[in-house]
Amino acid sequence: MIGIMADSHDNLDAIDKAVEFFNRQNVDIVLHAGDLISPFTAPRFEKLKMRFEAVFGNNDGEKDGLRKAFNKLCDLSDFKIINFEGLKIALLHGTDERIVKCILKSGEFDVVVRGHTHEAKIDEVNNTLLINPGETCGYVSGKKTIAILDPDTLKPKIIELE
Repeated sequence: MIGIMADSHDNLDAIDKAVEFFNRQNVDIVLHAGDLISPFTAPRFEKLKMRFEAVFGNNDGEKDGLRKAFNKLCDLSDFKIINFEGLKIALLHGTDERIVKCILKSGEFDVVVRGHTHEAKIDEVNNTLLINPGETCGYVSGKKTIAILDPDTLKPKIIELE
């Protein structure tokens, strides 16, 4: 199982809830599609019991500090290609919609995981699954959401954290 989150915006309570959920669900990997915001969030993510991959978002201004804080967990960059259980996954924040559309239309990926809009959305474009888990922080929509994806069935599910 794949855990998916984005836009945590250093909301420690929401991060803790997401980490607890992913650990309880025994997911195999967690993907974070950007806007971690603060280096002080890294210890919260270190409580994950599985592989963690993340990318920068447009609000991640202290990139050197984030790289240093998250270096035990993953290497942070603007875009990642994740190969997981036979799936090729593009992971990006998605600030530029033109880039997201090009990646989707390329046909190179099974799944594209993005954030930025703070709106949970699942779509399919040219046989490529697009997943935006919404906002973990809950600041804009008032809903703290994450997603899970079964890599065997490619069935995603949006989860609202309590």
